[in-house]
Amino acid sequence: MATRLITLTTDFGLTDHFAGVMKGVILSLCPAARIVDICHEVSAYQIAEGGFTIAQAYRFFPPKTVHVIVVDPGVGTARRPLLTEAAGQFFVAPDNGVLSMIYSGEKHKVRAVTASRYFLGNVSRTFHGRDVFAPVAAHLANGVAPSRFGKPVTDYLRLDFDTPVRTGKRVWTGAVLKVDHFGNLITNFRPENFPQVRAGRFVMAAGMERIGRLAQNYAECAPGELFLIEGSSGFLEISLSQASAAKRLGCASGSPLELTVY
Repeated sequence: MATRLITLTTDFGLTDHFAGVMKGVILSLCPAARIVDICHEVSAYQIAEGGFTIAQAYRFFPPKTVHVIVVDPGVGTARRPLLTEAAGQFFVAPDNGVLSMIYSGEKHKVRAVTASRYFLGNVSRTFHGRDVFAPVAAHLANGVAPSRFGKPVTDYLRLDFDTPVRTGKRVWTGAVLKVDHFGNLITNFRPENFPQVRAGRFVMAAGMERIGRLAQNYAECAPGELFLIEGSSGFLEISLSQASAAKRLGCASGSPLELTVY
């Protein structure tokens, strides 16, 4: 029996049984599996946040890891379950764009999972994490070949939530990809694409505030000061020294941002 890592990224939270049940399904079908929780606190229904989360994590796992991503507001509809091969790893997720950052960053092959013999019996309309995605991951970990799950497809959904849109000569509109535990707002602006920010020639509008400082580290600014910082994710982040920028600005995942450069 092949032993592989299986990771879980969901918006299920930790107060219900959902994440635990998925682990039970996996271990029932593949007792040798090693399960890693990447995150179960993705904001409910926030596909972009789920996509950002798995995109930050996958490259730090070894080859053949099976990643299960369940942020699935379309559960029970005609949206397809997908099996994606990329970066020497596997990604099992709904066809709703949650893997868009994987698609844009890696050479990949996508299959529509149609082989229902790898699902649990009596698939529910509301819990495909248990009935579809977890068992497919377990069978992959047991060594079932990807080709057994379904045929390759090219019409899968791709979103551009990680790319700001130019809305003026010097103005770009973006969004918050994620609010982290500390209340930092991780934006979809990549600093290498905006040299004016590194030169200090910018204003970022978020909520009712305008921010014009780029800091090199969190300790550089006085308590209560808003600033931008180049985060470890490779995106600009809006931070509030020793407090939550999200609470101060009233922003959450998906909140709009506007960057003006000079």
